[in-house]
Amino acid sequence: MVCPNSNPVVEKVCELYEQISRLENLSPSKDVNILFTDLVHTCMPPNPIDVSKLCQKIQQIRSHLIKLCGQAEGLLESHFSKILASYENPLQHLQIFPYFDNYIKLSLLEYNILTKNTTNIPKKIAFIGSGPLPLTSLVLATKHLTTTYFHNYDIDVDANSMASALVAADPDLSDRMTFHTADIMDVTCALKDYDVVFLAALVGMDKEDKVKVVDHLAKYMSPGATLMLRSAHGARAFLYPVLDPRDLQGFEVLSVYHPTDEVINSVIIARKLPVPCVQPLDGLGAYVLPSKCACAEIHAFNPLNKMNLVEEFALEE
Repeated sequence: MVCPNSNPVVEKVCELYEQISRLENLSPSKDVNILFTDLVHTCMPPNPIDVSKLCQKIQQIRSHLIKLCGQAEGLLESHFSKILASYENPLQHLQIFPYFDNYIKLSLLEYNILTKNTTNIPKKIAFIGSGPLPLTSLVLATKHLTTTYFHNYDIDVDANSMASALVAADPDLSDRMTFHTADIMDVTCALKDYDVVFLAALVGMDKEDKVKVVDHLAKYMSPGATLMLRSAHGARAFLYPVLDPRDLQGFEVLSVYHPTDEVINSVIIARKLPVPCVQPLDGLGAYVLPSKCACAEIHAFNPLNKMNLVEEFALEE
């Protein structure tokens, strides 16, 4: 591995990490806001750095920094979710969230990628890791997919309670949005009901955990369903975990998109491959394909490295 201490971006990230890790509290405050804004601006410009080739010390810093970013992001969303809930119509005030414009752009990007690679408007979408302020679901439901039903999954009951309060006053969204408190690894047959599954960037804080989640989705999602994932590229990988498209066993990767503007996350779209499900004929050595396979018997399919060529895009500034 290479440890490019002369790389000014890596040096700056390490400097900011030292300051952030000394903070007693990551709740929104002047110091917290300044440090994380500086970190984002440091990592945002396109950079050819490959974080997987950095030395072990920098790898450990990156791993811990991603966790700190996740904690700070969760506290920021909780803070503004509580403020929004104080309004009579919370959805009319979403713009008070400081990164709302980024979510507008990211949701439009994901919607465009989704429509380019699918033919039908999804009837039901699952968003895994929706949090206390489910902005992606809210923006998609109000601006792009106005008839689609959204099922939001989060492991935190308090996060779901805050999120559901935001849509309670809206007759349409309160009907089309459901919030489930569950570890997605415990959700099985219900996953087959969704046309599209979104996986939030911070579900699975490292590669191993994220691959476990993807493998679980491959086991239970319906063949032909769409998986939308968020990853990171270049120096932005100091902010979010990276998912290699080659790790999407059981899926056909359709496209990988690396933005170069203020939208931080890369977007991967993939299609669930058909699952070979065979049953032996009594007394015979032959097998037949049944019309349906029991949910409990579905297993992830390994496409034997016959993955389609990934089309990568670079968003022009």
